[in-house]
Amino acid sequence: MLQENISAISTAPLTSGVAIIRISGEDPLSIAEKMFECKTPVKEFEPYKMYVGKIMADGVDDHGMCVYFKAPKSYTGENMIEFHCHGGIAISRAVLKKTFDLGARPATNGEFTKRAFINGKLSLSSAEGLINMINAESKETFKAGYYLYRERLFNKVKSFQDDLKYVLASIEANIDYPEEDIERAENDEIKNRLLSVKNGILGIIKNYDGSCKIKNGVKVVICGKPNAGKSSVLNAILGQDKAIVTSVAGTTRDVVEGEKIINGVRFCFFDTAGIRESEDSVESIGIERSKKAIDTADVVLFIVDAATGIDKQDEDIYSLIKDKEPIVIINKTDLNKTILTDFSADICVSAKTGENIDKLCEKIFERSQLNSVIAGGEYLTEERHYYALKDAVDVISKVIDSLDFEPLDVLTLELDSAWKSLGLISGETVTEAVIDEIFSKFCVGK
Repeated sequence: MLQENISAISTAPLTSGVAIIRISGEDPLSIAEKMFECKTPVKEFEPYKMYVGKIMADGVDDHGMCVYFKAPKSYTGENMIEFHCHGGIAISRAVLKKTFDLGARPATNGEFTKRAFINGKLSLSSAEGLINMINAESKETFKAGYYLYRERLFNKVKSFQDDLKYVLASIEANIDYPEEDIERAENDEIKNRLLSVKNGILGIIKNYDGSCKIKNGVKVVICGKPNAGKSSVLNAILGQDKAIVTSVAGTTRDVVEGEKIINGVRFCFFDTAGIRESEDSVESIGIERSKKAIDTADVVLFIVDAATGIDKQDEDIYSLIKDKEPIVIINKTDLNKTILTDFSADICVSAKTGENIDKLCEKIFERSQLNSVIAGGEYLTEERHYYALKDAVDVISKVIDSLDFEPLDVLTLELDSAWKSLGLISGETVTEAVIDEIFSKFCVGK
């Protein structure tokens, strides 16, 4: 389906080596004919071949390139033109304005990719993977987006839907030809099909929590009594002076944040105010925020001061956080290597010298329990995908439990509901509002 011409700058609006202005729609060649000059007339361009010439933009002319992508073998599935000019802000804006003057309208957020979806060039879940790839800040976040973009989840969901269609067809056959007593013959086949779909969905759902950690970052909270060296440990992990370090207890009054990539995963570290009784109103607020941060942490680091040893304050703090199964860290081993403790430490470090900091990072990664998700290569990062799959598997489980005592035709509505839940991922039953929300997350040029 060909639509009106749209145009946008597809590269970042910054000074750079090259800028790309993209036009897509019914007839972008007519625009290119009026603003690109080279030895080969634009109307004779071979598709997918780059031509060198002059881009004319009302006095802001540039020596650049032009390429024609012929429908349907283009990103959007429509005819497309791309101008590649020098990356100056004035140049790219002038070229873009000229395309508007010649009849193109400004593209909206994600409109190029939305047209690709409408024209069957990619699925809705693939588009969601694409925006995740663009926004990725770590290798594993990118891989999670790529998993969606390459239609791996889409293909699994479509196979589930096909199995449900088969089951529904079997039930319809039983309704149409009851004298053949198909119901008893088909029951086992139907149950096996539904069990296969159920187990397949559960195999994807089990990765949701780990996948979300990969996408959003693993939250690591550092806690302990004042002056145990929490800020020093944070700085050592990050390799920079993120938190203020002094010998004065209570220096950290609020949660301090920092990020580090460990084995391709983004870890978000939170250095908290030392937990203790305090009459300082500002410090007390920081301590309460520390406790809230610990409650929502994926991994908790409990810092113990080797210089002073374990005291009642350490034991009280540990009793508050033991349900989070914290990594117990003895810090300041450069001052004391003979510390005794009633609870064994997971690792001893020196934030000052850097001793065992790399080993601590590896231990933090192990505690995040992401190895199985990464090794399996199957990610489920989108909340709407999770609830669509969960709704489908809940219905399928109910149908399986009812097969032996409910007439099959009574269960068709339930199975159709499960099929429609899966269609929210494949795109077959999704609403226009959801589609608009997904593409609104894109930049204008994509």
